[in-house]
Amino acid sequence: MRRRYWVYGLLFSLTAINYIDRMALAIASNQITQEFDISPFMLGLLLSSFLWLYLFALIPMGMLVDRYGTRLVNAWGIGVWSVATLLSATSGGFFSMLITRLLMGVGESTSYPAGGRVLREWVPAGERGMATSLFHAGSLIGPAIAALGLSIIVNSYGWRFAFVIAAAVGFVWLAAWLIWFRQPELAHWLSPEERDLILSTRDTGIALPSANEPKLGLKALLRSKTIWAITFTHGCAVYTTYLFLTWLPGYLQAEKGLTLLKSGLYTAIPYLGAAILGIFIGMVGDRAMAGKSLGGGQRRVVVAACLLMSTLIFFVPFLDDIRVILACFTLSLTGCTAAVAANLSLINDLIPSKEDSGTAIAVISTGGNFFGIGAPIVTGYVISMTHQYHYGFVIAGVLLALGALVSMFLTRNSIGQAKETDHVRVAPRPSH
Repeated sequence: MRRRYWVYGLLFSLTAINYIDRMALAIASNQITQEFDISPFMLGLLLSSFLWLYLFALIPMGMLVDRYGTRLVNAWGIGVWSVATLLSATSGGFFSMLITRLLMGVGESTSYPAGGRVLREWVPAGERGMATSLFHAGSLIGPAIAALGLSIIVNSYGWRFAFVIAAAVGFVWLAAWLIWFRQPELAHWLSPEERDLILSTRDTGIALPSANEPKLGLKALLRSKTIWAITFTHGCAVYTTYLFLTWLPGYLQAEKGLTLLKSGLYTAIPYLGAAILGIFIGMVGDRAMAGKSLGGGQRRVVVAACLLMSTLIFFVPFLDDIRVILACFTLSLTGCTAAVAANLSLINDLIPSKEDSGTAIAVISTGGNFFGIGAPIVTGYVISMTHQYHYGFVIAGVLLALGALVSMFLTRNSIGQAKETDHVRVAPRPSH
């Protein structure tokens, strides 16, 4: 029995809640803008503000994950950001909302470093693409749920109640995590056969360190050219992801004249479609990688192909039919989410020791989100200057094309290994 899938489900729901809380402000932006009397540029600052401390907290959180483990750090993180979301409901203006968003960013900085480390500890290498895609698919289902559910709540009960509901969901997840999650070595609900499968196959295909070789550490990771290249490609995908996350509802309302509820429905469609297609791409990627040396960076081809798919966003300004626009958004968002998931898998393919996994993922997440923090601000500035969204989509398309080139040619080397093939075992498909 594949009881490890319960862990995959916990990771999926973690990112879903993470993004529900992030998107609550975007869904409620019209009501908040009117109540607080703020400009589009100030709204752009609010929409990006949770990233300000999030960025600086990522690497310390990754190091804490590698030192204290995933169970404790994940629990602390969702507890902090759920409290911050609850406090957002009591905000009285721009500055009080800004403070709660900053606090939320600190809490949310734990999710990807801890989640990535859980994947390295729990997932057979032959399932890594699928499991990572499922983990990251929560970042699409979350906004879809927010777009549908929170739009109804905001429309019926006001924006403050929507923040209260979002916070309550986080506290429910926290209780489930503390009750059920343990390392595979210690999870009493895991069968001996499945435990042996996980422990014997989670490192296949990886450039393993020798027995007397210590973990790399932050300084060695930052000296790796591969880490920097993956960080850049990650940033190109994250930029466009945050463009969707923060401005898509506003685009549909301002440019297409949709109501709050209808824009919520139309926002949900690309997210739901991308979540399903992204998991499918992850499964196809696992099949394509079967029998190959994952420590040689073979998964970079999947990353590059997904980024090229995402460049479809470039054509949105030239389209008029809302159905074609939604299809374009869906495929572009699919490419972004699949590229991010494949990059997370690529890091775990190329990192020699799982003891460095949390820190390595924190590094690429930090750099990637430096791009992400610019998306709402740059787009807000473009809207203020041009009174339309078109150039925001063009900027995203150009970045995605550059990211595909960098991924294909600069992310092939194992991290911290003199030779790509040192201590590498070929990754078989997991047996069940």
